[in-house]
Amino acid sequence: MFRFGFLLVLLFFINTDKEYYREYYTNGKIKSEGWKIDHSKEEFWKFYHHNGTLMAQGPFKKNLRDGYWFFHTKEGKLEKEGHFKKGKKVKWWLFYDENEKVNHKCQLQNGVKNGYCLKYLNEELKSAEKYKNGKKIKEWFSFNSFKKENKLSDLK
Repeated sequence: MFRFGFLLVLLFFINTDKEYYREYYTNGKIKSEGWKIDHSKEEFWKFYHHNGTLMAQGPFKKNLRDGYWFFHTKEGKLEKEGHFKKGKKVKWWLFYDENEKVNHKCQLQNGVKNGYCLKYLNEELKSAEKYKNGKKIKEWFSFNSFKKENKLSDLK
């Protein structure tokens, strides 16, 4: 009985069609690269702008973005980063200005703001907003007033 179970597991691994895939723009520069398993994007992938600079990178699971991703401008600067779950933006996302400094960070659920957004200017917190299902329900311009009305543990 044990040998039969081992044989089934072995056959599963033998039949998996795993390949490293690359796609190119008509200008010859690489457009994307990553692993495909049974024709589905899996594991780590990179995508590039037409000029060859990195556009985005992160993992896939069953052809959907799933895990932590980074996005870059055509000039190669970090633009944003955050979590995906089954192709939807979730948890905290960080957004950067042209100097690659965080200008705001937001909690997302199913691709929309749901929770807090913190806005920064020159790396200093300027305001906080609270969202429910993509709609802003409150905004604070003082950290003290924010602390009085909210639990800081909600920012985790």
